[in-house]
Amino acid sequence: MILTIAMVVFGFTLVIMGSHLLVDGASSLAKKLKVSDLVIGLTVVAFGTSLPELFVNITASIKGNTSIALCNILGSNISNIFLILGVSAVIFPLAVSKGTAWKEIPLSLLAAILVGILANDMLIDKTGLSTLGRIDGLVLLSFFLVFIYYSASIARPIEGIEQKVPGKGRGSTSIIVFIITGLALLLLGSKWTVDGAVSLALALGVSQSLIGLTVVAVGTSLPELATSATAAYKRNPEIAVGNVVGSNIFNIFFILGASATIRPILFESKYNVDILVLIVGSLALFLYMFTGKKRILDKWEGWVFLAFYLSYVGFLVVRG
Repeated sequence: MILTIAMVVFGFTLVIMGSHLLVDGASSLAKKLKVSDLVIGLTVVAFGTSLPELFVNITASIKGNTSIALCNILGSNISNIFLILGVSAVIFPLAVSKGTAWKEIPLSLLAAILVGILANDMLIDKTGLSTLGRIDGLVLLSFFLVFIYYSASIARPIEGIEQKVPGKGRGSTSIIVFIITGLALLLLGSKWTVDGAVSLALALGVSQSLIGLTVVAVGTSLPELATSATAAYKRNPEIAVGNVVGSNIFNIFFILGASATIRPILFESKYNVDILVLIVGSLALFLYMFTGKKRILDKWEGWVFLAFYLSYVGFLVVRG
């Protein structure tokens, strides 16, 4: 038990170290390429911090453990919005560009709604069984290709958003070393943290769906948490928000799409509650862009997100 706890603590330490290197490397890359921090956050950082979800889901799908694959994505996206953006906004109010408010955030909302539609065959076809099949997976992957095309089209500095690149300009070799080392530490730290946390949870007799929606989901979201919190602390809101929004889009369109393509995912009606929570969170994030100061996620809104997330976790524990 002591070794397991030590694994969790040491893993989290590696995640923190990796997040610092990744944010610095990604910001320097944005400066060198003369593109916006948002594009780097939506692509390089978002994909890098989503690798734990990818590894967990592909492994789960190959082994036929599709409930973990689905719960991991739903739980990760919910924690990304309520926990990670909540923590980041409390650290420093998150100002975003007009494009983020009107394009990227609505796209993440569309992703959540699309999963709800594709997964609910039983409601649409009036059948007793629902799955995210291979065709559904290919549909999600098609949306992912559209997202990549869109990201490439906005690869330029954003007007109206001050670029705040931490540290001095670095050479190409240093940038590559920072990003690769940061990702490696994030992945290794996340794996140790998740493995240790899952062992503790199983020892307590917790259900598999609860593990997927909480322990595994939060564990695989540690890179996003550490990266966005670090970016907020370094006054780099575009990477903080772009990382979360980009990760949510990656998680659904690419990772869940790939998982369903490998092996169809059986969908239980109880997960509609979790999809609804994800939709509400995405919609709330969009609406918060127009409350108080425009296109800013304020500290009080961050506290609201954190309070909602604690309530959601309490609901999961009661549901079992």
